[in-house]
Amino acid sequence: MSEATKEQLNEKEKQEKEMYDEELLIRALQQEDLDLFRSEFIQLHSYDQAKFFSKVEDELRIRLYHYLSPEEMAELFESLDIDEEDYQDLLAEMNPSYAAEMLSNMYADDAVDVLNELDKEQVVSYLTIMDVESAKEIKELLHYEEYTAGSIMTTEFVAISQNQTVRSAMYILKNEAPNAETIYYIYVVDDDKKLVGVISLRDLIISHDDVMISEIMSDRVMSVGVSEDQEAVARQMKDYDFLALPVVDFQHHLLGIITVDDIMDVMEEEASDDYSKLAGIADLDSIDRNPFHAAKKRLPWLIALLFLGMFTASLIGRFEATLDKVAILAVFIPLIAGMAGNTGTQALAVAVRGIATGDLEKENKLNLIIREAGTGLITGTTCGIVVSMIVYVWKGTFFLGILVGVSVMISLFVATLAGTLVPLLMHKLKADPAVASGPFITTINDIISILIYFGLATLFMNYLI
Repeated sequence: MSEATKEQLNEKEKQEKEMYDEELLIRALQQEDLDLFRSEFIQLHSYDQAKFFSKVEDELRIRLYHYLSPEEMAELFESLDIDEEDYQDLLAEMNPSYAAEMLSNMYADDAVDVLNELDKEQVVSYLTIMDVESAKEIKELLHYEEYTAGSIMTTEFVAISQNQTVRSAMYILKNEAPNAETIYYIYVVDDDKKLVGVISLRDLIISHDDVMISEIMSDRVMSVGVSEDQEAVARQMKDYDFLALPVVDFQHHLLGIITVDDIMDVMEEEASDDYSKLAGIADLDSIDRNPFHAAKKRLPWLIALLFLGMFTASLIGRFEATLDKVAILAVFIPLIAGMAGNTGTQALAVAVRGIATGDLEKENKLNLIIREAGTGLITGTTCGIVVSMIVYVWKGTFFLGILVGVSVMISLFVATLAGTLVPLLMHKLKADPAVASGPFITTINDIISILIYFGLATLFMNYLI
């Protein structure tokens, strides 16, 4: 039996087992067999539990709240990948005290993510019936502005003093580790709770019990400010391959840490946000099953583009006299406008990606503009020569071929510059460069290319008639 065949059989067995497990769990819920359900369900990874939870019907899902403790449901809830508005519906299904206890058992940053999707009255209600310590931690995080380091950090971390021994630090670590989100890095603070160093778990374990923490810690510890943008934090963690990053206030007091799993969520969120704006859609975080909701998100952009399209149509109307004299010009409008839109979108994607990844911070922006201008000139000249030859052979008119070719060349050059300059200008003005979306820049380049095409045609009309 070949290796490929073995892999296919193993994959088939795996799929069948997963299907059997799912059917078994559903059957256990339907038959209200608590022991069978728990014996199978508790063994699953929290991701698989969350996947099952998302699939199961409403009636059976409500039964889950009686079969799982708030602590068990908290672990499942942290792995859910659902629409933000769905959190409100799920919490409404639960008994309020059950939901509050579940939120108390979640990591504080994850609980804040859930509560941020609720109305203020609901948040206050849950915080009131939570245990005091958990409610206090969550309240502190809720105060931080959204999309900042403070809004995604967790307060469940291990911090030790620089003036203690490895033995006492290990004692603290063993006591606090069960509630900490990560223990691979242990942060060191002074008597005023200011961040002064970091030590890895490995270094702590291999050090002698009587050695002072100040002797083995690294005082070159990187941190981020609590108000720093989450996208900048994500870039820093990616550049340095950190598993966690400490968050400090303006006086360098240690407030919390940001872990790599939260940064992965941020990167996915930012990528989805940029892509949705490039596509001219308000939100692509989820697939709307309701056509009215989907239409509501898309209509603002489409209506704005409709008015820009009307302006393009009126612009063509101003050259009606030119079209009356040389009707063949209308044939090449889609070609020139389409080429300009395509090359503008390509340049836009390069500029937006450079801004989003931080690459442009390391490069002189003038170099990017010059490089893209050169690219636009080369692609425009090449496409212009090719299309000139095609039009001449096709229509047998030399000057018409030259007109279309020159129009393509200039349009591609200008469109490339526009696709580069617009996002750079928006970034300079502290606006989101992704708002210069593909459909928007395409429509703008349609207007520019038509002006160039008909402007040249009108100017050299005598050679066309």
